[in-house]
Amino acid sequence: MASLDPTTLAVVCGVFGLLIGSFLNVVIHRLPLIMEREWQMQCAELAGKPQPSFEPLSLLAPRSRCPHCGHMIGALENIPILSYLLLKGRCKGCGKPIGVRYPLVEAATGLLFGYAAWRFGVTLALGGALLFIAALISLTFIDADTQLLPDDITLPLLWAGLLLNLNGTFAPLADAVIGAAAGYLALWLVYWAFRLATGKEGMGYGDFKLLAAIGAWFGWQMLPLVILLSSLVGAVVGIALIALARHGRNVPIPFGPYLAAAGVIALFWGKPLNQAWLGLLY
Repeated sequence: MASLDPTTLAVVCGVFGLLIGSFLNVVIHRLPLIMEREWQMQCAELAGKPQPSFEPLSLLAPRSRCPHCGHMIGALENIPILSYLLLKGRCKGCGKPIGVRYPLVEAATGLLFGYAAWRFGVTLALGGALLFIAALISLTFIDADTQLLPDDITLPLLWAGLLLNLNGTFAPLADAVIGAAAGYLALWLVYWAFRLATGKEGMGYGDFKLLAAIGAWFGWQMLPLVILLSSLVGAVVGIALIALARHGRNVPIPFGPYLAAAGVIALFWGKPLNQAWLGLLY
């Protein structure tokens, strides 16, 4: 693969991204369910009640099936994007609509994987970028659905960033360690300031951990840009949702997707943007 030209490498990684995107759809759907079952079992144990009975569920089994009729998804129905188009966005078993988000997740993963391959080439940075992108796509949609940012993703992402930066893949190790601590503390302080001022919780601890992970990948110098970008995008989207009457003013809007979007921007264009932003200040 090291001898592939950038275009061929991008195509190969793009196709690989489509397949990974299909798996990410499973992660996005099942991981919150797995977490919820674990909480119910823990609550039952603490209360001294019988353990609830569940059908076995993991990220690998059972096979995917239609949530409406239970139709098992065959291999030919699970080809990224193509199957959705051939089925005209409907279940083969019952004809109910299939969410358009499934092919969108696959397409986004494929496009970002392909661009990462073109951008980084066959390097350790490419492997890290693919892992980072997959994690952020999963977190984006899980948070949008459930307002949860699972530790099962955020904490390994943080440690992966520190390990990759042992040799300075994205940032010097010292900057990465400070970035992890500063990223967590920055939003932790905002959380407590807001809570003391209003008596309400403005964000969850998962947001702290996600920003800590981004700091671990790109160093503390990238954190102001990430916070600025995520806040701007979040404010624009939030105002638009309120204006369109899709959200009440008191309905919480997850912050994780905007942190994730800022993280992807930092991955590809963070350094030039940081330099340009700092140049405006001096």
